[in-house]
Amino acid sequence: MKNDSELAQRLRRRGFLGVAAGTTAAALLGTAGAGTARAAEAADPGRASAPAGRGGPLLPPGRLGVQLYSLRDQVSTAGFARVFAELEKYGYDEIEFAGYTQGTAGPITLPELRRLVRDSGLRAVGSHVGYYSDDPTAYTFATSLGQVLDDAAELGLKHIGTASGPFRYGDTVDAWKRAAEDFNTYGAAAKERGITFYQHNHAEEFSFASDRPDVRLYDVLLAETDPHLVSLEMDIYWAYCAQFRFSVRPDGKPAPFDPIDYVLKQPHRYPLFHVKDGEHDPSTRDGYRMTDVGDGDIDYQRFIGGVERLARHRHGSRSHHWIAEHDNPADSLSFARRSAAHLRSLRAKPDC
Repeated sequence: MKNDSELAQRLRRRGFLGVAAGTTAAALLGTAGAGTARAAEAADPGRASAPAGRGGPLLPPGRLGVQLYSLRDQVSTAGFARVFAELEKYGYDEIEFAGYTQGTAGPITLPELRRLVRDSGLRAVGSHVGYYSDDPTAYTFATSLGQVLDDAAELGLKHIGTASGPFRYGDTVDAWKRAAEDFNTYGAAAKERGITFYQHNHAEEFSFASDRPDVRLYDVLLAETDPHLVSLEMDIYWAYCAQFRFSVRPDGKPAPFDPIDYVLKQPHRYPLFHVKDGEHDPSTRDGYRMTDVGDGDIDYQRFIGGVERLARHRHGSRSHHWIAEHDNPADSLSFARRSAAHLRSLRAKPDC
């Protein structure tokens, strides 16, 4: 493990301490306002027409996904096939698994599940699996790495990750260095099979080390994981909640950050995004109340536009996957339909 001075040097070199948008990021983001196309729920909600004076679709073609956790109630009662048919009708291209049964009645094999995805016209882009467990037989990366990767390969997944925070060993700098070593190990094993390992954040990843109030834990994760082995799936909603909660260090010093700056500095590390929305409410712990995508205050015109513009300018292609999610929707099918309609309605600025 590296000592603290070496870590600090790496953090400074990679630009994670006090992340702030530079002139390039500002130019890429422009002054786009929030999308206002909530009325785009029409007969064909997945293919809304462009408002006057706007360019083509903001989302890259073929990259709109949904996390099946949001539809767990429908999967458990109606089954995967019927849910997949609805998602394709709404205009989705991809799905991300949250388990391979989700309470469905009767057994289903991985080849059957892969066939259902294919027959629906969708693609399975990733899956969430637990990081570790005290049960040595549990289905997690730490306890069943080979089986987890075998199953991902069986399903034809290009990405396999965890939504567990890297708190296995605690919340100190050294604890997160150890977790980063675990992730590098999983990433190396996944890479051997042509699969990318990723970690999905919640708000707490952006908190500060208990032994170093000047070090944000997410910065340790980024500095200590090998970018060739470990990718990130930014949950944009939770990153904005973290911005609300953790923009002041425990010692009282300001530590503001903008979630998109992390992506603009290393866009290649973020192949996947969770697109959640929330109404700003400073009376709550997280500063937001989760909503269907398009009903909240997170500026996805700015966020998606900035990331996709940078991807095209730097690489000549668009490689990001945008995955809609709501942890507890009042009506999961309505959430999926309305969220797809909103995201499909967003238009790129003419110069995008």
